[in-house]
Amino acid sequence: MSLYITSLNSGSNGNCYYVGNEKEAILVDAGISCREIEKRMKRLGLCMQKVKAVFVSHEHTDHIKGIPSLAKKYQLPVYITTTTLFHSRLFLDGSLVKSFVANVPIEISDLTITAFPKFHDASDPYSFTVTHNGIKVGVFTDIGKPCKHVIKYFKECHAAFLEANYDDNMLDTGSYPFYLKKRIKGEKGHLSNKQALELFKAHKPSYMSHLVLSHLSKNNNCPHLVQKLFDADSGGVKMIVASRFEETAVYHIHETANYNSSLRRNLPAPQLSFLFT
Repeated sequence: MSLYITSLNSGSNGNCYYVGNEKEAILVDAGISCREIEKRMKRLGLCMQKVKAVFVSHEHTDHIKGIPSLAKKYQLPVYITTTTLFHSRLFLDGSLVKSFVANVPIEISDLTITAFPKFHDASDPYSFTVTHNGIKVGVFTDIGKPCKHVIKYFKECHAAFLEANYDDNMLDTGSYPFYLKKRIKGEKGHLSNKQALELFKAHKPSYMSHLVLSHLSKNNNCPHLVQKLFDADSGGVKMIVASRFEETAVYHIHETANYNSSLRRNLPAPQLSFLFT
């Protein structure tokens, strides 16, 4: 009972996240080229033939630009809402286009993918969780503020990709024009380091094992700053800062003792006695 995760790229120059088990996987977004996805997966020892679908969070170029060539070459289904497809102007084979509905799970072999709405300056933005045999991984990026949906699903995750886009001081004193700073800090912009840390500290489950800090700004953040900030409050969770230039390692997410204990505390008495027989 486990999942394997990696960030193939994370940032305004392209986003692509891999989540899978031993037999199959999905990508959340494909904002880098098909060739780069292939190269990075090969370096990690991951097989493209295991990828069964791409799930699209929203229509911004850094999340979709590799999708047409990737979908065509591997005949991959692309799960995307009608609104996002319209605004993305992607040219896809109609037979590969699949839709999804908020909070309604989609089964792809032994993986269960659930989409949920979020705040971001896109036409119809979503984040996702991927579940296999009770192990859940969430992808929480491009979020203006942690809404009730984000909090609900974050509380359930054994591991997560979580946006830490900007440092408040670096953004405030940086060279961006005022309107852009306002957009980034707005309710439909991006999560700051502080917001992401507050979300983690307030809502992480006891069984969370890995947190991948994602979508860092090139100009308004620093990987070393993020690593130091989150390491100080990790509480035993492994902190990884995703790069905008290369893939991370592959991380193995599995059940923990804390997770099993939590399950047993929450089960009614008849089921609990059954577990111990």
